[in-house]
Amino acid sequence: MDEIKKKILQGFLKLLPSILILCIIVGGVAYIVNTTAPTEEKTIVAPYAFDGREDNVVIDNGQLKLTMDPKTTEFSLEVKDSGKVWYSNPQKAAEDAAALDDQKLFLQSPLVMSYSITQGLETTYNSFGFSAQNGIYEIVPGDNEIRVNYSLGSVQKEFTIPPVITKERFEEYLGKMEKKEADLIKQYYKKYDINKLTPKDNKDELLANYPIIETNVIYVLRTATKDNVRKTIQDKFEAAGYTYDDYLADKELDLSTNASETPVFNVSVIYKLEGKDLVVEVPFKDLEFDKETPIYTITPLPYFGAGGPEDEGFMLVPEGGGALINFNNGKTSQSSYYTNVYGWDMCVTRDAVVHNTRAYYGVYGVSEGNDSFICTLENGRAYAAIQADIAGKNHSYNFVNAKYSICQREKYDVGDIANSDIYEYDLNLPEDEVLSQRYTFVNSGSYVDMAKTYSTYLQKEYAGYLDLVNDTSTPVAIELVGAIDKVKQIVGIPVKRPLKLTSYKEAQGIIDELTASGVSNMNVKMTGWCNGGVEQKVLSKTKTVGALGSGKDLSNMVSEVQANGNTVYLNGITQYAYDSDLLDGFFSYRDAAKLISKQRAELFEYSHVTYAQRENADLSYYLLHTDLANKYANNLVKAANKYGAGASFQDLGEDLSSDFYRKNPNSREAVLNKQVELLKGYNDNGTPLMINMGNDYAIPFAKMVTNMDLRGSEYTILDECVPFFQLAVHGRVDYTGEPININGNPENEVLYAAEYGAGLQFTFMEESSFATQKTLYTDYYGSHFDSWKEKMLEIYNRYNSELGHTFNQEMTGHDNLTGDVSCTEYADGTKVYVNYGYADYTVNGVDVPARDYVVTR
Repeated sequence: MDEIKKKILQGFLKLLPSILILCIIVGGVAYIVNTTAPTEEKTIVAPYAFDGREDNVVIDNGQLKLTMDPKTTEFSLEVKDSGKVWYSNPQKAAEDAAALDDQKLFLQSPLVMSYSITQGLETTYNSFGFSAQNGIYEIVPGDNEIRVNYSLGSVQKEFTIPPVITKERFEEYLGKMEKKEADLIKQYYKKYDINKLTPKDNKDELLANYPIIETNVIYVLRTATKDNVRKTIQDKFEAAGYTYDDYLADKELDLSTNASETPVFNVSVIYKLEGKDLVVEVPFKDLEFDKETPIYTITPLPYFGAGGPEDEGFMLVPEGGGALINFNNGKTSQSSYYTNVYGWDMCVTRDAVVHNTRAYYGVYGVSEGNDSFICTLENGRAYAAIQADIAGKNHSYNFVNAKYSICQREKYDVGDIANSDIYEYDLNLPEDEVLSQRYTFVNSGSYVDMAKTYSTYLQKEYAGYLDLVNDTSTPVAIELVGAIDKVKQIVGIPVKRPLKLTSYKEAQGIIDELTASGVSNMNVKMTGWCNGGVEQKVLSKTKTVGALGSGKDLSNMVSEVQANGNTVYLNGITQYAYDSDLLDGFFSYRDAAKLISKQRAELFEYSHVTYAQRENADLSYYLLHTDLANKYANNLVKAANKYGAGASFQDLGEDLSSDFYRKNPNSREAVLNKQVELLKGYNDNGTPLMINMGNDYAIPFAKMVTNMDLRGSEYTILDECVPFFQLAVHGRVDYTGEPININGNPENEVLYAAEYGAGLQFTFMEESSFATQKTLYTDYYGSHFDSWKEKMLEIYNRYNSELGHTFNQEMTGHDNLTGDVSCTEYADGTKVYVNYGYADYTVNGVDVPARDYVVTR
């Protein structure tokens, strides 16, 4: 009997999984059958209404005077101490013979926005054609500010005529008109008498739409009446004494809804006068839209300061250190200028990458004659891209502006189930955020003076953090490569193992040699010192690479190097997870940032041939969840402090990405603020910091910035490269360009450094270059110290002897003398002439050899 029971139990256990699956299926079916999907309600956006005012709206703070035309919301801005008047839009846009009608509408618009739909189709609205002409906006003046509440959409234009009016009042107004005019107006109104309805009239519907019909005979404006007729009717009623208050009262009698099928959007723009600055704000909390048609982008003042065909001037854009686009330069066959502020958001997917655009500071400007302005992007700059174009393409005006991404989107791969792309949007806008940009006006047309104005802004914004440095020699960044990973065969199995390139003791020896050779003010970046090497595993904990030596060896190296007046920084990756698993403390489903689709933010390299993702599992890596990335940044700083060193961030201060983690999302702007908080805290606690690139919000807290993009991409539409950003920060933070010995063009890199006031950077390793063969680190092929030592000393000794005294000074001047020759000037009168050309050049008695620089004092 026991044997039978045992067999029955065994049979039941075998069937148990199937029984459980069946129960789950049955339960799921029952749930679906008995559950009603929630009904998606369309968001009704109530449009604003223009109050009919005719007098200009004026605010004046003694330094600036803003005068707004209430019929269009265009405005002029007078800078009182110079008398210069800037305009929100070109003054003759409506008569521009080079522009089509739709382009004329854009040129007359102080606001442009676009919306998108599930299929990704983007539609652009302009405030003149979709708001001002329709009368669906309101102007709210305040103390030194004007708020304009725009509704944008294909809404019927509002006219001051009665939509519904009682018979008595209607006949009263008609009695004040000529009989011919009254007869004309009667044709466009339909009379309704509750006691004399026709068979076609729906009594219940009429009572619902016009409740007053129960006691009064009424006249209702016919919906098919065209705008030109409505305008005529408005003029006649106005002449008869009909007022806007009468219109509002009559509008209350109309409860009918003539909702348009086209979407309507509400966007508020606030113009504030602050001293000699115009501040423009767009609050997120005032954005209204239906979730089926989310706002995709917003561009405030797209044509502010636009230069016309007869104007002389230029536009300043943040390409590299800065670049100028001259008005009417004739390059109409070239692509317009476009760059993402702080580069690409890595939490937003993209199919292919041809070229990464990025600016490390959010500033643009316009110069015209003896006047100029710079526009500094403040709140919300993490969402911005800066774009510029010249006259002669779509119209006759040169313009530059900032375009903000609002509702981010992600494309779904739906395979064969749909013929079009499907997009999902992030509709959870942070209501406490505001887009703001500050226009500061300069009584000079010089980009040097524009840069000095920006420098003043930075010093005020980061008071106490951008004081002049005390360098007495050239700052030199020395990157020492500790270990890389290389695949080795272990028991026939390919396994990644650290490969030593420079041990801690060898690193100390290299710096000692350089010190003995006269190199000082070195900022030593130790790369690949922990957690497996250069492509380190996550910093859940830090463990030195055994092949490089012990922790004591590392401490001794740091102590020895810093005893000679140099600074050591331990480099780390804090925002990404490379080649890490549970054993390293990384679980991708828990620790990776999330995309809009809530999938893990798995990233791939992009092919240089096809530009598409190289979806190879060995080449993928993950963007870390924001809070975890910040934790790893803290871990890096703790480890650096343990060894008495500074902290070098490979990515923090350069890369900036949002995180759509369901339980704890972070907008890109929120991540920016958290990065600022971290960097400021480390700096305040005395930890020296080194960062790459140097985003404008990060440099105030860094002692050294490496790999700053000095020249950018020299797009054809650009006319000149200028050190705008360097003019603003030189002498207040040390920075370098790319490593001279491994960037592919050492001669150019030295010339860039001389023109842009940069320090020098080199990357070295102890092992021979052949050690990097059969690895993914061939970038270090030219890093062998012994091979480059003499050349490095030659470059350094000359550069330091001629320019070492300038690094604690402000850069006070710059001029492009020709397309190949420039001159940079410092506070003490030092001038640096740089010749990129292949022919000698003489200026003011100074001979500048080809492909060289000359310093005069």
